[in-house]
Amino acid sequence: MASNRPSNLIITAELGGLVAVVAVGVLTADTASWDPALFGILLAFSVFSDLTAITTTSKVRLSGSFLPIVLAIVLLGGPPAAVIGILTIFIGWLGERNALHLELNNLLTYAGFPLVTGLAFHWVTTSADISTSQPAFYALVFAAFLLALALNFTLIASYSCYLDRSSFLKKVRIALVPLLPSELAAALMAVGVAYLYIHVGIAGIVLFGVVLVTFQYLLGQLLLSQQRARELELRSKQLASFQVGMLSAMLRTLDLRDQMTARHSAAVARYSRAIAQRAGYSRREEELVHIAALLHDIGKFILPDRILKANVPLTDEDWMLIKRHPQQGARVVSSLDGYGPVAEIILAHHERIDGKGYPRGLAGDDIPELSRIISVADTYDVMTARDSYRTPMSSYDAIVELRRVAGKQLDARFVEVFIELLEGKDVSFQHGEAADFEKELALESRIAETASPEGEGSRFQVAGVSI
Repeated sequence: MASNRPSNLIITAELGGLVAVVAVGVLTADTASWDPALFGILLAFSVFSDLTAITTTSKVRLSGSFLPIVLAIVLLGGPPAAVIGILTIFIGWLGERNALHLELNNLLTYAGFPLVTGLAFHWVTTSADISTSQPAFYALVFAAFLLALALNFTLIASYSCYLDRSSFLKKVRIALVPLLPSELAAALMAVGVAYLYIHVGIAGIVLFGVVLVTFQYLLGQLLLSQQRARELELRSKQLASFQVGMLSAMLRTLDLRDQMTARHSAAVARYSRAIAQRAGYSRREEELVHIAALLHDIGKFILPDRILKANVPLTDEDWMLIKRHPQQGARVVSSLDGYGPVAEIILAHHERIDGKGYPRGLAGDDIPELSRIISVADTYDVMTARDSYRTPMSSYDAIVELRRVAGKQLDARFVEVFIELLEGKDVSFQHGEAADFEKELALESRIAETASPEGEGSRFQVAGVSI
């Protein structure tokens, strides 16, 4: 929540409202029960719960002080409950020292909703002559909890909306609706504790306190563990986004140096994904081969422009340098967290089934299957697209050549799968010149989600809210 400072008129209104609530509480004090033992125990539980509330790094505050206040509403009355609410907020403020206008709103809220709900509860039970032995009494306890919650949330959320100029309905949807199941459970707990106190006595309240403290602690640990998991996930996504962004920048730089290499990478990526899909690989493996194919020539960064843009025959030394690009590409990619499998595929994409490939001379099944897929796609695109080293073939002639080298240079299974795709026109482009590099690259973009913490001073409690 934004910490915009309210006008003097608003602060004056808060003070006036607080004075009015205190005045009504004094005038109606004789309608309530001031049992010292019950009052003291509920006050102690409320203050203790608030002082030991867990505040996470996202400003979420977990406190169980609302339940003792609701019990004070139904067992003692509005004025005693209002006093407990005021003392709870005031003592908590001594430790936190939030902005004065925020604490004024908290005091007004925690004096107002207990007093109003308590007076309403007392009026209904008195007017209808409902005793604690009747089921209707416990139905009213449940209703009192919901009324107190509604007043509490409305007063706090409305002031929050005023400060940060946000939508009240949005706060209801984001802050209240997800908590409703736990709030209903807390309401049933309040009914059960009220029943226990009426039939057992003060020992029932003590038992409730132990349960409340234990519940708050366990729920707090759960909340913290969930938050740590969310933070870890967020950081992982941010790291992944950074890594993909770096690879994207490298590919775009290569595109600026040699546009055909970038377009070739896009074509091989599209072909490889299509082959993997037709061959029955999982969606994850499709993504893996697509990323590896898109990056398979990233190692060409080591090549000078005279080789990348060569339009003359290359020397043996030039070819030796070219043959190093799988290792260099794998080295670059493997340095990124989580890209080890991609690096392994890149390293082997120029291996041959007959063992005469490079850089390691792997043969047959020793070559990763996804590398074999990329080899087929790479070979076809080099033959059919405009290239520095050869005159492009027709698609028909390239298919004939693929079948000729199947089982020797290329995996025969993936050659036939690819030819089926080409003959069925299931691939959206046929030549590297037509490859949409930007579209292929965008497929690998990863956007990290960002957390939006609550503003300073905001507190969300087990069954109530305060700023």
